[in-house]
Formats: sequence, C-alpha cells, structure tokens
Amino acid sequence: MVENRRRRRNAEDDGDRDGDVVSSGEEGGAMPPSSPQHRANMRSSPIGSPGEMVNPEGEDDELSDVPDIDDAEEQMDEVDLVGDDMYRDYAVDPEKDRYDAGQVDDSEQRELSLSERRRIDSQLNERDRLLKNAAYMDDDEGGGEDDRLDAMGLPVQRRRRRRQYEDLEHSDEDLLSDLDIDPMMEELTLESLSNVKANSYSEWITQPNVSRTIARELKSFLLEYTDETGRSVYGARIRTLGEMNSEALEVNYRHLAESKAILALFLAKCPEEMLKIFDLVAMEATELHYPDYARIHSEIHVRISDFPTIHNLRELRENNLGSLVRVTGVVTRRTGVFPQLKYVKFNCLKCGAILGPFFQDSNEEIRISFCTNCRSKGPFTVNGEKTVYRNYQRVTLQEAPGTVPAGRLPRHREVILLSELVDVAKPGEEVEVTGVYKNNYDGGLNAKNGFPVFATIIEANSVKRREGNLSNPDEEGLDVFGWTEEEEREFRKLSRDRGVIDKIISSIAPSIYGHRDIKVAIACSLFGGVPKNINGKHSIRGDINVLLLGDPGTAKSQILKYVEKTAHRAVFATGQGASAVGLTASVRKDPITREWTLEGGALVLADKGVCLIDEFDKMNDQDRTSIHEAMEQQSISISKAGIVTTLQARCSIIAAANPNGGRYNSTLPLAQNVGLTEPILSRFDILCVVRDLVDEEADERLATFVVDSHFRSHPENDVDYINGEAENTAENVTGEDGQASAVSARQRKQQRQRKKEEEISPIPQELLMKYIHYARTKVHPKLHQMDMDKVSKVYADLRRESISTGSFPITVRHLESILRIAEAFAKMRLSEFVSSWDLDRAIKVVVDSFVDAQKISVRRQLHRSFAIYTMGQNSRY
Repeated sequence: MVENRRRRRNAEDDGDRDGDVVSSGEEGGAMPPSSPQHRANMRSSPIGSPGEMVNPEGEDDELSDVPDIDDAEEQMDEVDLVGDDMYRDYAVDPEKDRYDAGQVDDSEQRELSLSERRRIDSQLNERDRLLKNAAYMDDDEGGGEDDRLDAMGLPVQRRRRRRQYEDLEHSDEDLLSDLDIDPMMEELTLESLSNVKANSYSEWITQPNVSRTIARELKSFLLEYTDETGRSVYGARIRTLGEMNSEALEVNYRHLAESKAILALFLAKCPEEMLKIFDLVAMEATELHYPDYARIHSEIHVRISDFPTIHNLRELRENNLGSLVRVTGVVTRRTGVFPQLKYVKFNCLKCGAILGPFFQDSNEEIRISFCTNCRSKGPFTVNGEKTVYRNYQRVTLQEAPGTVPAGRLPRHREVILLSELVDVAKPGEEVEVTGVYKNNYDGGLNAKNGFPVFATIIEANSVKRREGNLSNPDEEGLDVFGWTEEEEREFRKLSRDRGVIDKIISSIAPSIYGHRDIKVAIACSLFGGVPKNINGKHSIRGDINVLLLGDPGTAKSQILKYVEKTAHRAVFATGQGASAVGLTASVRKDPITREWTLEGGALVLADKGVCLIDEFDKMNDQDRTSIHEAMEQQSISISKAGIVTTLQARCSIIAAANPNGGRYNSTLPLAQNVGLTEPILSRFDILCVVRDLVDEEADERLATFVVDSHFRSHPENDVDYINGEAENTAENVTGEDGQASAVSARQRKQQRQRKKEEEISPIPQELLMKYIHYARTKVHPKLHQMDMDKVSKVYADLRRESISTGSFPITVRHLESILRIAEAFAKMRLSEFVSSWDLDRAIKVVVDSFVDAQKISVRRQLHRSFAIYTMGQNSRY
C-alpha cells in the first residue's frame, strides 16, 4: 500500500508538469475534472496515452489482481447517479409515492420486558456472530488481511462474498433454533446408540443425552409393543398392576431383544444403570393409566424374566461381575426382614438444618462431617422421619443336589432380596434367580486371606419358584425339561400303546436282572399319586414310600443310585452319614446378623422330589423317629432357639435296609427280621422283601446277563458280542478318505449303543425321564366309578390276616396306599381317570407286598386266600 501511494504521487507530479496538454471538450474549452464526461474519458482512454491521469487508486493489472469493488459495480450498472438528470428522482410520481397499506402494521405492540429483551438481544448477537463466521470462514481471527504475497511481492487483497446475508438467509431460523441446544442434552436416535463413544458401556449410558434417549425408547417399548394378535402386552400388564396395587412390572427380556436389541445388550452389560432408567420409565407409563399412583407406591420396579443364558453357581466368574445373570438353586437359609437405608437425611444439631438426601451405598456407611448451612462440623443425627427405607433380606442359594458333580461340595451364593421380593422363597424351595452379580467388601475375608479379596453376592431382580405361584395360576413354575409340541405328541403316542405300563416297568433299572416287584414299586414311586387338600385343613400326601429289605448283594443300592440319576430332583443319604438334624433342619446363628436362622436338611432339599436313604437300619432310633412326621404329614416342625415354624418336605422316601444278622430268615415274621418299629413300617406304602435264594437255572441266567452287560458296557468295545461269538465290524468300513470312515464308524457306534439299549430297555432312558416328569407335572387323574366294595373287602381281609399271622399291622394308611398306587398306574398311561384295571393292579401290588413279607409257613395259605385279587390282572395294560 505504501508503494501504491508513492506511485500515485509521482503520477500527479507528472500531470502537473504536462499541464499544457489538456483534454478539450466539444466547444474547445477545458472540462472540469469533476464532470461526468471527464471521468468517462478517463475510463475510456487507453493506458499510457498522453495527457491521461493515472487511476487515483493506482491499481492496474501489474499491481493488483482484483479491481475495485465500487468501480466494478458502476461498470455493471452503467447508471450515472450524479448528472443533469439527478433531479428527476425528486419529481412527483403518484404510482410510487405511496405505501402499500397491506404491508403496514399499525397495531400497538406489547413492550418487551427486560429479561425478554436481553434474551432476544443475546440471540441476535449470537446469530450475527455465526453469520459472520460463516461469511468470513476464510478470514483470520482478526478479520484483517493475511500475509500472502503475489508474484510482485505485494500483499493480495482477499475477495469476499458480496451477498453473504442472502446466501445464509434460509438458515437463520435453523441457527436461532440451535442456539439453545446443548450437545450433551441433545437426544439421539436408536441407531446412533450402538455407536458407543465412551470407554465403557456404563460411561456411555450415564451421559445425559444417551440416558434421555434410552428413556424415550424404553417408554415407547412399554407403550407400543404388541403380540401376534396386535394386543398391547405391557399396557395390559400395567392395568393389572394397578388393579392389584403392585409395585413390580414383569418385562420379558426376549420381547426387548426382538424390538430394541441395543437396549437389551445394554441391560445385560450394565443392568444397574439400565434398571434405574427402566424403573422411572415404568412409573411414567403407569401414571398414564393411573395419574395418582405415586401416592400408593413411590416407584415401580421392573422385573426381568426369561433371560436366555442360565448359569450354574459354580460357573460364575470375574467376567460376570456387574452383569445380569440367571441362576437356579435351592434355598437353604434365609434371614429375617430388615429395613435398609435407601436415602438418608441428617439433622444438624447446631443450626437445625436438614441435610440430604444422600444415597446409601451397600458397601459403606454414609457419614457427613460438614454442615453447608452453618459451616460447623456437627454433631449430626439421622432424620428418621424423612429417611427412606426399603425391605432387605439375605438368603443362601445352593446348587441343586442332583446337579453337583461327583466328589464335589455344593457351591452356594448369597442372594439379596429387596422391596417386595422378601419372603418370596422358603428354605427347601428350588428357585430361579435373575439378578446382578456384584462384589461386596468383606473385612473378615480380607483379614483371613491377608490381601484384598472380595466376596460376591447376587442382588436379585426377579425370583421365580419352581412350583409357581399358588396365588397366581397363570404363573408357571420352573421346568427342568422344556417340552416341544413334537415331544408331547410322542408322549401321547407312547401312552396309547397297549403294554405301556409293562414297558415302563421293564425300562426301570434295565441293567439289573429280575426284581420285577421292586421295579414296579420304584415306577409307582417315581410317578406318584395325586396329593389332596381338604378345605385347606387336612392334607393327604400323594407320594409313595418304598422300603427295600433283603439280603446283601441283591442290587438294592444300585437301584437307589439309578433312581438318583433318573428322578428330576433327588437327594441321596446314608444311615451312618445322616443325622436327625441333617435329614430335617438345623438352626444356626447367622455370622453377619448374629441371629438364629434355619437351614434345611435332606428332606427339605428333596421337596417335590425323592429322598433316598441307604443303610436305613443303621440309623439311630432317635434319628429315625425324626422322619415320622415327614413321611406322613410331609412337613417338618421346628421349635428351637425361639424359632417355631414348619417346613415343607413333600417328597417320596425310598429306603434300603439289611435284615438282622445280615440275611433274611424266612421262618420269622418281618418285625423280627428287621429292627424297625411298627409306626415307621406302617408309613411305607410298599414293602419289597428280597431273598438271595439258590436256584441253579436262575443263577445261570443271572450270570449270563451279568457277563453280557459287561461286554455291552465296555468303553472300548469295538466288536459286537452276539451269542458268544465276536464279529468284527471293522471290515464293513468303506470309504476312500479317513474322515468319512471315522464319521461312519462313529455313527455305527451310536447305532450299536441304541440297539443295545433297545435290547434291555424298551423305552430310551432320556425319553423315560422326560415322560416321568411330564406325567408328574401335567397329569392329575381323578377317581371315577371305582368299585368301592372290592376295596373295602380287600382292606378287611388284610386286617384280618395281619392279626391272625402276627405280621406288621395293616392300617388305614394301606387303604390310602391302594388309591395312590392306582393313581400312579393311571399316570403311566397319561389318563385323566383311574380305571378299574388300575385299581386291580394296585390291589395286586399291595397284596403281594403283604404276602411276601410273611413267614414261609403262612405264605402259601395267604397266596390261596388272596388269589382272587392277584390272578389275571395283566390282561389289558
């Protein structure tokens, strides 16, 4: 710029020196420099011509790349604003000298308040700043020229847009609407939630805009999710919740995964943060139906059901911490219900101010040391009226007895129940817990191990009992097996076979030869009868108790082991290894709360299952007496340490005992062969006496069966043993490559195993297990058109013969046993009613049990006396 000014002054000096050369007008006179003609001639004259005045700006092609903006605009318009016609603009023009009345607003406007004025001024200032930044996006911060130079070393003037406001006129409203938006408060879309912009899921969820988006999507899920028929699922559940005044809303995890998968992932990874949002959203959705529901319950708890992954207690590891888990087990111990601090408020004793609320963490106690009102350091007391409490209970969950690997101790975990979940399960009940797997600081554990070790707990979100909720029939319990429609059709097809009962009995313990009477008793006990409850006052058990009494080496313990593996829930105990406390329940002091709690024993853990007791005769009389109540009333009454309660023990008892002296003496009655009292003998529905008799033909058949069983069950058996001849099947392997041969060999091995199983078991064992559980769960046969005269006559005859022979007494329990066994045979056929053939079979089982227990001198006479009840009862099923 300095160089331009210098050149301009030199050009003016040259013009003064050449003053004799001037431009002449049309009349030969000199034109004033300010006339339009003079300026026009200056613009039209070629550069460098004699007498030309240099451009006052001093800009030419060699000095600047950009012409002056004002000159360029006048050249485009070619309008001379100053001239002879300039006064025409002030002439009267009636068409233009008026305003359009339609565009004039003469109404009075309300005067803005100071706050509104400041707000609008700030918005306008912000708009001007944004428009300026958008218009001069290429300028420096100071808005001046930059330091770029052209080829001549002169600074280059930057070209700017002329109509910057016109270009941005369409975006003024958008800019004004974006002024009040905080990027952290802007809601996102559902798709953008999956783009996690944080180090962890928990940090991402706790961001304000993300949490607001999650709340919006969860609310839309609760209000808009429908089933196949188009009915709102959770709308109906919320209405039911309000009708029952409940504070829990059950949400199916699979429904959430189907509609909003990213939210289901967040719920599995960060359940604590998600459930807090879910609870608030559930309360908002409930208030849409019931606006004043907050007066009844301050919050609604969302309970997650049908979580897909089921863990075993011994499978929980470090990577499960902080995530949602679903475990099953048996409740062994439960504490009382305590109030737990949720939000705590403090009173300052100096100034009387109320401080808080503070959220009470479960790991450490909240303490404050400074008053924000009077700046003092206390003292402070807890404000009991305004402090919020919630129910708290701790239970111990242990692995189910049938799922513990051999040689391992059952694992257990502490489960915390909060709010309405307290007292939902009792000791002995099998439950399914869905909750958050968390760590809990334990000072005693750290002091014992010497380094930081954390105890682990499960904070329950939902608890579901195996037998379901009796108050809510729609709520089904846990199923060990999940039956498909195809499997149910297979069950029904199997139940229609003519000899289905004989097939089931033959499939019980197929690797044990003979003992058909024992297998009949075991089958009846596995299927069981139908329990009855008369007006809630008197209950009649439906489980069938069996006593196996006989000589050693007759596979009594093997049969018990088979039942343990076959029954869906079984507890195995021995007479020497079980005490009265171990069988019933124990009272112990809780190490944390220092209060007395109950811990269930074997009979309590076997609730709704089977309890197997081996070496029953080795038990002490006091221990054996403790199970009298459990065998008949199916309950255990406790009155210890100030605890008076009753536990459920609804299970079948299958016991095995050896006679006195080691062998059964057939010349003596049953009461003299075994050291069991009459009260406990009368509680067994079926007595099976097993004698090891010497019979050459029977022994030969038994030896052949045992040898075949050893050949058949050998783990490395690659040959088929048929009729004592080994036939090598390796020569049948065909195939060019080894892989195909290996696959075919594996398939042939599986086929051989299935064929061997079919030889000894008419029904596959896996199908039999599902069939038994299906019959126990779904089938409840009714007594219909029974021959009461036959039952009463059998009962009278048994009573008479028991008195005359001096054997164990026959009581009314044996009359009920006939009905229970008849119901068990009806369950084997999946029948809804007990037929006369089922009753005849049951009478035969009870009569054979009574007759076989007699001494040999009266046994033949009793066989002839009861022949009318035992002959010809296997003709139909």
